[in-house]
Amino acid sequence: MMKSRSFVILMAIAAAGVISSRGVEAADAADVAAANTAFYAALNKIFVGDVEPMREVWSHADDISYMGPNGRFEIGWADVSKDWDRQAALKLGGHVEPVETHAVVGDVLAVISNYEQGENTNAKDKTERVRLRATNVYRLEQGKWKMVGHHTDLLPYLAK
Repeated sequence: MMKSRSFVILMAIAAAGVISSRGVEAADAADVAAANTAFYAALNKIFVGDVEPMREVWSHADDISYMGPNGRFEIGWADVSKDWDRQAALKLGGHVEPVETHAVVGDVLAVISNYEQGENTNAKDKTERVRLRATNVYRLEQGKWKMVGHHTDLLPYLAK
């Protein structure tokens, strides 16, 4: 995973034990980075039809939101999980990873902006390079950072 300079700086500050103006400690920044890594590992499992890791990284609350590459806007775990089920059923194959990552970590919320870059199989069964803008929002729930929001650009072949 390629990390942007701002994310690396955030991690270096966190590793040095410096507390930011938002009261963020090193463990918080590292835990948010681990949550983001787990999300992208789960996303890559979706591409082969395995939805279970995605269920683990998300909050199951009613206030979460998901705006994925298919153009849908889902609110609440019941609808968000159904969307992930639909995507897993597509078995798009391929792999994406976060690049040019920027993180802002607070006491109970964290926002990570990055590009999702890699390749998938499109609706015509051809491999296609992807590079989508993405924003990931995490909330600290019972000591764990859980995804509460994810928003990406549209994939042209899924938007219709």
